[in-house]
Amino acid sequence: MKLYLITILTVAALISCARVESRPANLSTDTMNTSSFYDFSMKSIDGDVIDFSQFKGKKVLIVNTASKCGYTPQYKELQELHEKHGDKLTIIGFPANDFGGQEPGSNEDIKSFCSKNYGVTFLMMEKISVAGGDMPPLYKWLSQRQLNGWNDEAPSWNFCKYLISEDGKLLNFFNSSVKPMSKSILDAI
Repeated sequence: MKLYLITILTVAALISCARVESRPANLSTDTMNTSSFYDFSMKSIDGDVIDFSQFKGKKVLIVNTASKCGYTPQYKELQELHEKHGDKLTIIGFPANDFGGQEPGSNEDIKSFCSKNYGVTFLMMEKISVAGGDMPPLYKWLSQRQLNGWNDEAPSWNFCKYLISEDGKLLNFFNSSVKPMSKSILDAI
């Protein structure tokens, strides 16, 4: 059963690899749910509660990460994006072990791995689940149209990316294959 589920998730990830979603230009803010990114708070990898309202006025890129994935080298570009555009963009990594068991370590293991291998200085949150019944409210908001106003795309693999506007609304979804320093992301920020 576990192998069957992994196979299905892998196929789903491959199917979604060419997709980049944006909020439709004709979608009025009247049809969007009143909640925003700023309504959430979660724990950092160090255990501190982070209130996302502190990021008002900046765009935020949310990424579900994993240390043992083919996309793990994207940490390097995420760090580069953070260094080059940190004045207008906050990057938040959410380690998750949902896809292929590719993030098996503890928060301490993940923090050490990111620092040692990629020099990560952008904000990393505690390890969570971004799929299934124990998905936190933030990821429900990111991936359910009735909550965010337009997007139904949940993470299909590690390193899916969500871009939040300066006013806390969901702007874009980028699948795992879209690199952090790609033209589509740079144009969006």
